[in-house]
Amino acid sequence: MTVAEQAVKVMVVDDHPMWREAVARDLAAAGFDVVATAGDGPQAVRRARAAAPDVLVLDLNLPGLPGVAVCKELVGENPALRVLILSASGEHEDVLEAVKSGATGYLVKSAGTEELLAAVRSTAAGDPVFTPGLAGLVLGEYRRLAAEPAPATPAGKTAAPETPRLTDRETQVLRLVAKGLSYKQIAERLVISHRTVQNHVQNTLGKLQLHNRVELVRYAIERGLDDA
Repeated sequence: MTVAEQAVKVMVVDDHPMWREAVARDLAAAGFDVVATAGDGPQAVRRARAAAPDVLVLDLNLPGLPGVAVCKELVGENPALRVLILSASGEHEDVLEAVKSGATGYLVKSAGTEELLAAVRSTAAGDPVFTPGLAGLVLGEYRRLAAEPAPATPAGKTAAPETPRLTDRETQVLRLVAKGLSYKQIAERLVISHRTVQNHVQNTLGKLQLHNRVELVRYAIERGLDDA
């Protein structure tokens, strides 16, 4: 158990009590701080606001309010929240809806315990993780969302802020993010640590005043960096 894992606060949301308790138990045994659980959508929103988890492990099929609505509402309020969808469904439509709602990753419930723990660790680090076979689908959705026109300003004109200055290394990392590489793959490609990649991404998000990976990919595609 690492210090990083001890510091990660996790909340588990699922309408099946036995499954919810089993996931929470596995996470706690691995050293994560399980700060709350919930069994329906409205309860999930209330408890997440009170407990302020770093990672929300969230089912899609919830009574009262569907998981995508819970995700959209909570991530809208707190863009720093990481959401890992843990669902019985591997349907493409469900995966894409989850991505559009702000989920960081998507795992099907057939995944083993070690795969779940690794997914939560990656999600906490801001590194998207998806059940094998879904990553390409999700990258395509990132690109589709990034290709959509940016929203106009209230005056009816698209904002054109001054382009912030990125370092050469930040630009390198941004290009690889836009190509769909994971933080681990970027670290291996550039021969730097996973933590260093995270730091470059966070610095870039701050400089560009962006909040998540979709916005970052949009920025890179608009400037042709994904083809560089």
